[in-house]
Amino acid sequence: MYFSHLECASRCGAGPFDPRERHFLCPSCGLPLLARYDLDRAREWTRESLVGRVPTMWRYRELMPLLPGDEPVTLGEGFTPLFHTRRLGATLGLSQLHIKDESLNPTNSFKARGQSAAITRAKALGATTIALPTAGNAGNAAAAYSAAAGLACQVFIPRDAKQPFIDECRLYGATVTLVDGLITDAGRMAAEIGKPLGWYDVSTLKEPYRVEGKKTMGYELAEQLGWRLPDWIIYPTGGGTGLVGMWKAFDEMEAIGWIPPGHRPRMVSVQAAGCAPIVRAFEQGTEKAAPWENAHTSADGLRVPRAIGDFLILEAVRKSGGTALAVTDEQMARDMLVIGKHEGISAAPEGGAALAAIRQLVADGQIKADDTVVLFNTGGALKYLDVLKNV
Repeated sequence: MYFSHLECASRCGAGPFDPRERHFLCPSCGLPLLARYDLDRAREWTRESLVGRVPTMWRYRELMPLLPGDEPVTLGEGFTPLFHTRRLGATLGLSQLHIKDESLNPTNSFKARGQSAAITRAKALGATTIALPTAGNAGNAAAAYSAAAGLACQVFIPRDAKQPFIDECRLYGATVTLVDGLITDAGRMAAEIGKPLGWYDVSTLKEPYRVEGKKTMGYELAEQLGWRLPDWIIYPTGGGTGLVGMWKAFDEMEAIGWIPPGHRPRMVSVQAAGCAPIVRAFEQGTEKAAPWENAHTSADGLRVPRAIGDFLILEAVRKSGGTALAVTDEQMARDMLVIGKHEGISAAPEGGAALAAIRQLVADGQIKADDTVVLFNTGGALKYLDVLKNV
């Protein structure tokens, strides 16, 4: 295991911080902390060692936040299929369109990865109660992994969230608090109530470990594509932890010699037209994204008016030569049906949003016919079926 320390993700230079202690945001600048590894020593770890390992995200445990004696809290998350979607690709004139289907994770979304890693560390650090704000899927995953770890879970969710999200949190034994407003309002309430009580906060990028679970999507892509990376990654973005995590994974894999330096995918951040702070910041050329006023979209996972890791998302998009696009709720819902009809894949609105963005990029001539394109379907459709009523 090569996990060594934590450090600030910004340029403030704070750290290193001891991972045997609880740390959340940087005490110097208030921005996220990231897990770091002894990458020089990790060069001794070979890709061949993966042969025969359990097909979960913990197959990459050497570069995961584990210390001697730690065992993961796992429900079998990760190593989701990468489907070569030939029929769907043909409708767009693309020969190498793939869907990374995160709906096949426990609790039906990519959030399982982050919560497995975060709650693994929380348990190792002696936490007894997990707390978080959520738009839906993150709360479901946190509740499930808390149950698996034997920890209590407090979930704060907007009152107008879809009922299946609320019910599933309760299914796993979580205490659910309904909050008037958005996920940002839920976050404030969770912090106000939980901090004095010592609850362990697993909010997006307010602790260092959810991003470590999400980064495994990048490791898996490389392994599933024969240790090469695609030309494009199309990623629906709310808090953006997965995009940040994959960019971190590419850094790590280059450093240990698993992939050649230089070729990185173009990262595309996709947001809803009714909540697009990253898109606006990208277009304006700013390093951070101003909060989005009156955020609204039927894709609950995209209704995030402010992402604490905004500067990390924008940095990855720009360094990769990628872009940021917004699509309408109507486009999302229509393309949920297109994915289902052509490939038999259950796609949430966020997956539909990614397909709508690919349409734009193909029409603009940016994505070429033989480019390798990976669409991230971050969750399944079953909790979102109400959005299909008017399509």
